[in-house]
Amino acid sequence: MQSLYIVVDTPEDWAPYYPSNELISVKDYLSLQIDKKTKAKVINLCRDYSYLGTGYYCSLLAEARGQRVIPSIRSMTDLGNHHFYQLHEDIDAQLNKYLKNDDQSMQLKIFFGQSNSPTLEKIARQLFELYPCPILDLSFVRNGTWQIETINPGSLVELNELEQSEFAIAIDKYSRQIWRKPKSKKRYRYELAILCNVQEKLPPSDSKAIKNFIRAGNELGIDVDLIDEHDYARLLEYDALFIRETTKINHHTYRFAKRAESKGMVVLDDPDSILKCTNKVFLADLLNANGVPTPTTELLVRDNAIDYQALEQIISYPGVLKIPDGSFSIGVVKVSNREQLQQQCAELFQESAILLYQEYVKTDFDWRIGFLNNKAIYACKYYMARDHWQIYNHDNTGTDKTGGFEAMPIHKVPKEVIKVASKAVKLIGDGLYGVDLKELPGRNVIIEVNDNPSIDSEVEDQYRGYDLYLTIMGEFLRRLERQHTI
Repeated sequence: MQSLYIVVDTPEDWAPYYPSNELISVKDYLSLQIDKKTKAKVINLCRDYSYLGTGYYCSLLAEARGQRVIPSIRSMTDLGNHHFYQLHEDIDAQLNKYLKNDDQSMQLKIFFGQSNSPTLEKIARQLFELYPCPILDLSFVRNGTWQIETINPGSLVELNELEQSEFAIAIDKYSRQIWRKPKSKKRYRYELAILCNVQEKLPPSDSKAIKNFIRAGNELGIDVDLIDEHDYARLLEYDALFIRETTKINHHTYRFAKRAESKGMVVLDDPDSILKCTNKVFLADLLNANGVPTPTTELLVRDNAIDYQALEQIISYPGVLKIPDGSFSIGVVKVSNREQLQQQCAELFQESAILLYQEYVKTDFDWRIGFLNNKAIYACKYYMARDHWQIYNHDNTGTDKTGGFEAMPIHKVPKEVIKVASKAVKLIGDGLYGVDLKELPGRNVIIEVNDNPSIDSEVEDQYRGYDLYLTIMGEFLRRLERQHTI
């Protein structure tokens, strides 16, 4: 059974384009007998998306069959609400940056999130994410400021010759499977997307590790694709999402996780884990409320006067000041006296309304215990950067320096370290986490729990090697199989 259907009212609607084996008339598609277990994608190019029209029934039946269809019934409903787009004032605000003031109106067509207007590319992608539809017809008007007047689904048969060429390029880019045969004849049971950013300076996984994840997934029967922030509209083509980009709440990584979870996809890490882990204020309060040992911690609020004398009675110098959403030691500073503390508070309060102030716990290394589904799967010691108090030294030269590392089997890690780390993880969830903690005589303290832990080649996998990647992708397979069974 084929995995893609391009549905049109009649084959003649596709006449300007290359013949495709995936092309099917809406009449034939509606009468197909399809096993619900068969995975398929549907691009609905019918002329009539109105309620109870042929296009409407095409998407309705596709969703009933468990197929991924564009546009979905929800998209059709949103487009049918002529005032729904007015809720997105941020897009209107962007229009005024890009459109000229000597015009009074403008028309634009968007093909699968692509626009022939370079200045409106970003807006085109945003509108496609809001209203995933193969063709969008937009009109803009200027009444003092530019605004979106109408958004409507476009028709394939109404495109002129130039627009037909733009459409062909866009649909090819959107779904490579239409024109190109798979590299391998091997069939995969599931499809997984890895969200990553090749431009990220300190990504959670390097390129070799990403290749290992892809290889491991393929060996387990999972087809793995790499996607980036511009592929939000394509997310529902997949069964699972693996986030390998540094996560934040006010960020596309969180939006991807939220959408994947809302659509029943298997996702690591889930949005609740991102929420709990990425904000150190939330995490500190969660650990403290549940009796998990951490360095002595105080919250400093920008609008509240700080009693430095009282603070010094609780945490002696040196102390560590942190912004809540920093990562890779960024936004973390050590202060040795009151003057430094006051100066750093003034600077960091410009970035965050709340800061964490913690006791400085000196050790030669930090433990990192990796957990998956509440089970420890790897352990690593991260040593402090040379002549520095942190693992990462972001110096003024622009070069990030790090200390050494040592991966080891779980059974060689002190039991109390695993016990404390496990207690912290159970408060977060059953995803993939990296617990950072410091081991002291008679005391082990949690520094943080990472929802998106580093897994780099020849670092975290130094002991387990390729087996670590098989373990993680195997958990995706287990969850997908369980979901399929249910």
